[in-house]
Amino acid sequence: MPDSNSTSARVSLTTLPKVPTGIEGLDEITEGGLPKGRPTLVCGSAGCGKTLMGIEFLVRGIEQHNEPGVLLAFEETVEELAANVASLGFDLPQLQQDKMLRIDHIHVDRSEIEETGEYDLEGLFIRLGYAIDTIGAKRVVLDTIESLFSGFPNEAVLRSEIRRLFRWLKDKGVTTIITAERGEGSLTRQGLEEYVSDCVILLDNRVIDQITTRRLRIVKYRGSTHGTNEYPYIITAAGISVVPVTSLRLEHTVSNDIISTGVPGLDDMFTRRGLYRGTSTLITGTAGTAKTTLAVSFALEACRRGERCLFFAFEESPAQLIRNMLTVGIDLEPYVKQGLLFIEASRPTLNGLEQHLVTVHKLVKDKQPGTIVVDPISNLISVGSISEVGAMLTRLIDYLKVQGITALFTALISGRNATQEMTEEGVSSLVDTWIHVRDLEGVGERNRGISILKARGMAHSNQVREFLVTSEGVQLLDVIIGPSGIVTGASRLAQTIQEQAHAMAAQQEAERRDRELERKRRVLEASISNLRTEFESVEEELRRVTEEDQHRQQALTQSRQQIARDFVSYQPQNPSDSPLNP
Repeated sequence: MPDSNSTSARVSLTTLPKVPTGIEGLDEITEGGLPKGRPTLVCGSAGCGKTLMGIEFLVRGIEQHNEPGVLLAFEETVEELAANVASLGFDLPQLQQDKMLRIDHIHVDRSEIEETGEYDLEGLFIRLGYAIDTIGAKRVVLDTIESLFSGFPNEAVLRSEIRRLFRWLKDKGVTTIITAERGEGSLTRQGLEEYVSDCVILLDNRVIDQITTRRLRIVKYRGSTHGTNEYPYIITAAGISVVPVTSLRLEHTVSNDIISTGVPGLDDMFTRRGLYRGTSTLITGTAGTAKTTLAVSFALEACRRGERCLFFAFEESPAQLIRNMLTVGIDLEPYVKQGLLFIEASRPTLNGLEQHLVTVHKLVKDKQPGTIVVDPISNLISVGSISEVGAMLTRLIDYLKVQGITALFTALISGRNATQEMTEEGVSSLVDTWIHVRDLEGVGERNRGISILKARGMAHSNQVREFLVTSEGVQLLDVIIGPSGIVTGASRLAQTIQEQAHAMAAQQEAERRDRELERKRRVLEASISNLRTEFESVEEELRRVTEEDQHRQQALTQSRQQIARDFVSYQPQNPSDSPLNP
């Protein structure tokens, strides 16, 4: 088994020093930034943002890492460059005044070169070296290389000078971005720059189904691993934003806190009476099954907890959503005024998928929400293929989980998928909780039912619960079992009436038994009272007879005692006087 110290030593020796670009997402897919002290080639067609990437690389280096930079432009003047990036918040004149940025414009006229017949890069090296040394630059951008080498008619000399330029930049030890136009059948027009560059980034601007999409791909990166896929990127008011297709690792933290769905009956269907904070939930169903009402109830409950909530509505305007929800007893306007609820409403076709994703990123940074609702994600199919929408939603779910934000998505299920309970976007396997709403069609009526298809890390009910959308919101009804199973709608009413009739009959029978028991109790009590009265009479008679016997016995005793006393009083004093003595 290899020694851990030797392993760490090898890793430290093979680690390539990198310079963070400061461009959102680019440092993630390059695993740290561009190679330090080496040239990086950024190539692409017109309008893909090559110049902007180079300028943002310099500006972010100054703002975030205090690294001065030099911009050598061959096509646009200093004033033109400053005006072009002012709308992005980049104040190039101020950075120049602060001695942190030096911009130099070099005009190369091929006609003048043809007249003299001599052209080399010695003047460029002197000029660029002076600019670097003047401010101690750590970062350099050359824009664009085609203008610089247009004066070399000899291809052999051209190739030699390109190699010499790249070698000079490496020896100077500055981290450089060189922009180049894309050629036919090669990454650049000369077809050589990509071979001598240590890192090559390809920018592509394509139009698919009348929707502009920009893609970025790292063609090569010497000495470092990197993301190899095509990554969408957009140009916003804050600069370039590159969004990786998926997170590199699933290492986000989790919470054990339970939050309510906003519907008490639905909470009861989970053993822990709610959802885990920071998880993602999907509500699917056909049209008219109250998906939006459930989503708004979820958002309202978040606002009641004091959390900020972002609600992305792709079908209704904020005013329409607020008005419609008032009919079901949900008043959103107070929370909108308090700044707890922010409704972002637009048609999906307004922007591409990447723009929607970056809009979420921007609003998350600005609003710091605890909850996000997207209603519905199925409308995104109109601006991308199913695979593209699935990739975009994967990135969105991963991003929200990393941020610890609780998310809820709604999705419309088409008729062909309704029986399969599957979404066209294929994100049902990505979410943590899947709730399905459906139509429960009976004889001449249509009812709504809700069930939980899955809930990761939590036991849940397996019943299909009927629910109503009332003036007080969504209310789940109790489950009623009929002869053939769970009954809904009119059958529920008939079953309820029948059960009430049975309950009333049973109650009446119980009351009759109670009355009969009461009557018997009264009869028995009357009998007991009569017997008690009779007993008291007999007892009184016996007591009277006993007293008479006692009086008679007492009188007899007294008579005997009196007779005895009388007999003694008549006895003679002298026995001889007794008449009995002869």
